[in-house]
Amino acid sequence: MANAVAVSPELQSKLDHLPEQPGVYLMKSARGEILYIGKARVLADRVRSYFQKGGDHSPKTALMLSQMADLETIVTRSELEALILESNLVKRHRPRFNVVLRDDKQYPYLRLPIKENFPRLSIVRRVQKDGALYYGPYTPAGALRETLKVIRKVFPLATCEIEIDGTAERPCIEFELKRCMAPCVGNQSRDQYHQIVKQVRQFLEGRDRELLESLRAEMQAAADREEFEEAARLRDRIFKIERTLEKQRVTQTASTEQDVIGLARQVPAQGTAVDLQMLFVRGGLLIGRKDFFWPKAADASDEELVRSAIEQFYNKEGLPPKELLVPTPLSEAGLLEAWLSEKKGETVRIIAPERGAKHQLLLLAEENAAAAVADHLRNEETDRQAAEELKRLLRLDRAPRRIEGFDISNTMGAQSVASMVVWEDGQAKKSDYRKFRIKTVEGANDFASIQEVVTRRYGETEDLPLPDLVLVDGGLGQLAAALDGLRKVGHADLPVIGLAKARGEKEERIFLAGRKNPIILHPSSPATHLVQRIRDEAHRFAITYHRQLRGRTMVASRLDAIPGIGETRRKSLLRQFGSLEKIAEATDEQLRDAGVNAKTAAELRNALVSPS
Repeated sequence: MANAVAVSPELQSKLDHLPEQPGVYLMKSARGEILYIGKARVLADRVRSYFQKGGDHSPKTALMLSQMADLETIVTRSELEALILESNLVKRHRPRFNVVLRDDKQYPYLRLPIKENFPRLSIVRRVQKDGALYYGPYTPAGALRETLKVIRKVFPLATCEIEIDGTAERPCIEFELKRCMAPCVGNQSRDQYHQIVKQVRQFLEGRDRELLESLRAEMQAAADREEFEEAARLRDRIFKIERTLEKQRVTQTASTEQDVIGLARQVPAQGTAVDLQMLFVRGGLLIGRKDFFWPKAADASDEELVRSAIEQFYNKEGLPPKELLVPTPLSEAGLLEAWLSEKKGETVRIIAPERGAKHQLLLLAEENAAAAVADHLRNEETDRQAAEELKRLLRLDRAPRRIEGFDISNTMGAQSVASMVVWEDGQAKKSDYRKFRIKTVEGANDFASIQEVVTRRYGETEDLPLPDLVLVDGGLGQLAAALDGLRKVGHADLPVIGLAKARGEKEERIFLAGRKNPIILHPSSPATHLVQRIRDEAHRFAITYHRQLRGRTMVASRLDAIPGIGETRRKSLLRQFGSLEKIAEATDEQLRDAGVNAKTAAELRNALVSPS
């Protein structure tokens, strides 16, 4: 076979014997690094097309082929199965030549378990096929908090976690505030409660005309019965809903779930940066948005970017919408629709509208993308200036591209932990974050703890690159401890700084090895803002981990003190009931089903309802 790219005999043999079936192919370097992962309806045709004589490859593809030394193929039963496998493998390996989303979060959803007698809204990050209704995704999280705030202000839905059976002794303060109708004490029937649930569903699904008509009918009926207080309450609810909808509505289309993708490229004279915006529209309301930024995407077509974003974003646990509006026609739209429909459990359509209200939504997404790409580039320039300023201030050989920050957290020396956060190319690289439980230090000794964690990070064989700069939270003492740790593991040449404020002073100070007086940073300089962000993120990450451990210890200690509750039983109870409060509220029958005898159940209940 004549090739435009030189290949080894081993690779040529693989190219000559490619399967004539659908599947996934992995292009690898001589070191075994996965360079690119792709899918194909016919593997032989797709892979050989890269090596056709006279093939017109983009610079990125040409570079990839020049580094390719090996090939692996995985046969699947269908092209749809190949798409799913490709998406999973890209997510796991994040190959250098694939368009990869730098995002691995699970997005929050609102869950409404409508099959329960008294459903309550909860926030979840995984969508399950459990008969409940899920609404979202809400991103940023502020959009979710705002939605919940509106619902709790307008709809008197219960927010407690107790079992509602109408036998509670008295209602809680939510009843006094008119934010719950107290079904717990029998003040509201199941049917009356489900009428409120129906209204919440109408609100979340954008069926506002239906919702307002039913509320107005209820208000009129209450007035006809001369129940004027109830009529006034319904009037106020109608007013609040109308005001909320006026603020949030972005489209007058039907109440279809829509995700809208917009793209914006930087003009050629300035570079090749691209931003992709996803707007989440539910019932005409914009409930959130997410943007993905690629600083260098000259060789990626709009179709490749959109397709990659769809495959990777919906490969998570989230639900696809009923309609996905895209800025360019996709050659594999039918295949993607089949995959998304399978995930959702109903038909999903991919549309590239050219006119009308849906096209206006696309334009809105593109406007957001254009603004975002400009923001990203301004931030990149600020980060570049910050790195250059640090290079000058610290007299480094080069501007730091990767910075690792450390912090210690404990309570009076108990549950001492450390965090490591990573800033790389101006962004937090959360996949490289690490947390440590301090093992060798007794009590509150930040200096020894810093030395331990630095020794562990740079002395272990974990496959993480070395940073250009190490930042520790603290002054000369913490700096000296970090330097001792680095010397122990043979990395005394790594640049290290301590960052702290003098008592009563506002300016940040950088402490350097061999220098008694610190460098005082100007409050408004880019370098100051960068090191502050890294230090604050390390502090946040350490505090979060410390609180998690402290909470687990408190739970474990209260259960471990109960005769008959060992480690296995403790884990089983927490897994089944979820919290100490729910264990305390469990009935004798529920505890018996969980394997707890009557005597142990009595001791358990006594211990959990007593002050700790």
